[in-house]
Amino acid sequence: MKIAIYSRGIENDQNRDMDSFLAELYANKMEPVFFQGFFNQFYSSVNIKGKYSTFSSADDLDESVDFMISLGGDGTLLDTVSLVQDKGIPVLGINYGRLGFLANIGKEDMHSAIKALVERTYVIEKRTLIHLDADIPVFKNIPYSLNEFTLQKKDSSSMIKIHTYLNGEFLNTYWADGLIVATPTGSTGYSLSCNGPIVIPTAENFVITPIAPHNLNVRPIVVSDSSVISFEIEGRNENFFCTLDSRTEAIDTSVQLAVKKCSFTMNLVRLSDHHFLDTLRRKLMWGADVRK
Repeated sequence: MKIAIYSRGIENDQNRDMDSFLAELYANKMEPVFFQGFFNQFYSSVNIKGKYSTFSSADDLDESVDFMISLGGDGTLLDTVSLVQDKGIPVLGINYGRLGFLANIGKEDMHSAIKALVERTYVIEKRTLIHLDADIPVFKNIPYSLNEFTLQKKDSSSMIKIHTYLNGEFLNTYWADGLIVATPTGSTGYSLSCNGPIVIPTAENFVITPIAPHNLNVRPIVVSDSSVISFEIEGRNENFFCTLDSRTEAIDTSVQLAVKKCSFTMNLVRLSDHHFLDTLRRKLMWGADVRK
């Protein structure tokens, strides 16, 4: 079994965790395929006892790779979208970061996670991706994201006007610092920090959330993910930022943009005893009494 391993990097005090992780893989006859940048960071500090290989881009991954494991936080797992692309490789996130809604398997559960992969006792969750269409080439050959698409004003410029349409029908003009269109997966990310609602991952919806709107009565709205959401942007500054998850492009107001549901999904691996509602309660401390 081949396991691709991606990480942005680990701290020096996590080398022992990495040793334990690799020992688990080799004990279960798994061949690691390390992301080259990550491998360059840790290879001299970690004991690698078995066969391995490396990859540098999505082109290096093929059907021989059974799973990808993300070591880090949610941002690290989001990076894997541009690596697995439409290959359907299931992704499992082990949390070396902080909050971890997506990478919600703790280091202490690493043995259980590897065992679940070997015994095929995991659950595959098909997560909706959002796809961006534009009349100019943007984001190269990866015009999609797992969490959200955003439009944002550039630097400290004044707010922008975002004329927004659903399937060609006018929805609203947002006077704001920007606008977020989040998937159900992304509803617990940037959108949530801007007072957007939490949406169950299996819901077939997008959430449109304004960023610091000028009119306080303008609230987030939930729409069907069968909708095509298009935009026209105005502002004193002709340039603004367009993002897909953590990737950013600077474009101008002449560009025509629209987002819709992607034609393929991302396969996230969930342990059978890990559930979204449990993660939600635990991460947001719902019901916790913090009084002393």
